[in-house]
Amino acid sequence: MLPVIFALVCYVSSNVIAAPTPVVIWHGLGDSCCNPLSMGRIKKIIEQNGPEGVYVKSLMFGSNIVTDTEKGFFANMNDLVDEACDQLKKDPRIKGSYHSVGFSQGGLFLRALAQRCDYPVPKSVVSIGGPQHGVFGLPHCPASAGICNTVRRLLNLGAYVGFVQNTLVQAQYWDDPYLRDDFKNKNIFLADINCARGCNQTKYKQNLSRLESLVLVKFLKDTMVVPKDSEWFGYYPDNNTTAIVDWTDSYLYKEDPIGLRSLDEEGKLHFLTVDADHLRITTEFFIDEIIKKYFN
Repeated sequence: MLPVIFALVCYVSSNVIAAPTPVVIWHGLGDSCCNPLSMGRIKKIIEQNGPEGVYVKSLMFGSNIVTDTEKGFFANMNDLVDEACDQLKKDPRIKGSYHSVGFSQGGLFLRALAQRCDYPVPKSVVSIGGPQHGVFGLPHCPASAGICNTVRRLLNLGAYVGFVQNTLVQAQYWDDPYLRDDFKNKNIFLADINCARGCNQTKYKQNLSRLESLVLVKFLKDTMVVPKDSEWFGYYPDNNTTAIVDWTDSYLYKEDPIGLRSLDEEGKLHFLTVDADHLRITTEFFIDEIIKKYFN
C-alpha cells in the first residue's frame, strides 16, 4: 500500500509542478483590460497558443472598463504599480512567478512592476512598443477628443508642474531634453525607475536580475512614441531633438543602475523590430516571436 501512496503523491506533485506559468497583460494608452478587439483578443491568442491550460490575467484598474481606460490617462503611476503588485499577490492562480506582456505604456509599467514588486517574481517582461526612456511628444492620442485635448493642455501648461505630475500619466514619463534638471528633480515616476536621480538602486537592480528575459519590441515606423528609439532605451541628448543617444552610450548602460547591462551580458536582454507603425504586429509575429519563445 505504501508504494502506491508514494507513487500517487509523486504523480500529484509532478502535475502541480508542471502547471504552466501564468501570463499577465498590461494594456496601453486609450485601451482597457478587456476590449474584445484588443486585449480580449490577445488574451485568447495566448490561451490558444501558449501552454495548455495557461492562466492569463489582463490587469484592470478600477471597477469597470471605463474607469480602467481613464486611468491610462489620469492617475498616479506609483499608486497603479503598487495596485498591480497587490492584485498579483492576491490572485490565487498566480503562485510565485509569472510571464508578462505590456503594450505601449503598459510595457513601461510592467518593467516598473518588475523592479518594485518583490513578489510574485516575473520570469519575463515583454515590452511591445513601450517608451522605456520616456517620450517628448504626443502626436497621436487614441482616445476621445475631450480627453486628448485635456492631456495636451496639461502638457503645454507644464509637464513638471506639481498637480500635472500627480494627475497626468503621460507627464510621469515625459522627458524634456531641454528641461533635464526639471525632469530629474520633479518627475515622480520615470526619473525614479530609470535612476536618473537617487533611487533604490540595489533593490531595482536585484529585482530586475531575476528576469529570465526582458524583450523590447521596437516599431521602425512608429508615429506614436517620440522618439521611437525609447522603445530600446535610446533617447535624445540634453538640449537636442535631432540626435539619439544609443542605450549602450547612456548612463543606463555605462553605470548600470538598474541592471540592464548585466541582463545584456547574461543574454537575457532581447531586441526585436517590427517594420510598421505603433503596435501594428501580426498574429503570426505575436505567436512565433513572443508566445512560443518566451511564454513556453
